[in-house]
Amino acid sequence: MPKTKFQNFIFTVIMLICMVYAMVCYNIAIDMGGMKNEIFIFALSELPVMCTIGFIFEYFIVGNAVAKITFSTLDPVKTQPIFITIMISALTVVFMCPIMSFFASILFSFDGMENVVANWLTITIRNFPMALCWQLFVAGPVVRFIFRKLFSRQLAVENA
Repeated sequence: MPKTKFQNFIFTVIMLICMVYAMVCYNIAIDMGGMKNEIFIFALSELPVMCTIGFIFEYFIVGNAVAKITFSTLDPVKTQPIFITIMISALTVVFMCPIMSFFASILFSFDGMENVVANWLTITIRNFPMALCWQLFVAGPVVRFIFRKLFSRQLAVENA
């Protein structure tokens, strides 16, 4: 997918917006006892702070760790690209879900230091299945489609 630092930056931003917005909506819906139309508006207020945190961790730390683990485990020459994509997507969720859940628990549902670990673990466990499914079945395919459309000329030249 992304071949340059600029492409990686754009891909990361699009993916973060898609993932963070969905996960914020999901968590607000749980807190409100179900999905309501106003949740889509409420989620916009949390988006800037959570996207900033997510970008810092994913772009500078998690993305590199995921690439190292993936390409030390799978041989890109012998492995079908879909399996590399699935491993990168799944590992990103494995690392990012606990990180983002920690910050969400501190920023949006902090009820004192005595329950900070329990609250963080509860939110992480609640978020993980949704984050993994959303990443694999919705956000990942949609963002890769958008990315290919945005960079179709560059990707065609690079693959020629």
